[in-house]
Amino acid sequence: MKIGIIGTGRMGSILGKLWAAQGHAIMFGSRSPERAQVFAREIAESTNRDVSGGSSAEAAAFGEVVLLAVLGYVAVETVQALGPLEGKVIIDCNNALGPDGQLFVGYTSSLAEQIAAAAPGAHVVKAYNSIFYGNLEKPVMEGHRAGAFYCGDDADAKAKVAQLSAEIGFEPIDTGPLSSARLLEPLAMVWMQIARLGGNPNFALALLREE
Repeated sequence: MKIGIIGTGRMGSILGKLWAAQGHAIMFGSRSPERAQVFAREIAESTNRDVSGGSSAEAAAFGEVVLLAVLGYVAVETVQALGPLEGKVIIDCNNALGPDGQLFVGYTSSLAEQIAAAAPGAHVVKAYNSIFYGNLEKPVMEGHRAGAFYCGDDADAKAKVAQLSAEIGFEPIDTGPLSSARLLEPLAMVWMQIARLGGNPNFALALLREE
């Protein structure tokens, strides 16, 4: 797949590196194209794969799949500035957290639904928001695959996200339509609370089934 990644933070950079290693063509986009290009060269050298960099709009135009990996409270305005997105799969891995670290939307709507409204014709899939960036490269813990919960309204878009999750070692867990993001976004807060109380972020959420 051709994947455009909007944002050069930890989530975007690690997922981009992992997907590049699986053979996907990656383009990083940033408000600073020069930063994205430097970043892309580093990952291309470490993976020996096809990785490029440019502006956020260029990365969005490049990708059949677009990973939106920015601060939650600027996600909608970022999408609005990307240009035409019709027909593209947008993976929203962001949490609906304001500068104060608290949810700014939930229960009757979600950040993912706001992003979908800002990108008519695109297929938004919520995914990866409850996975700590430090655990993206270690999806198996104590013999169990960590869960990659996702939701969306388009079956083909969801299938692509499930494939991308499975390729990097996670168990894709379908949680239904995009409105289920109203549940997945607060679920990330449960993970954060456990991490704060335990002082250790090195754990993951999983779905264990009776054999």
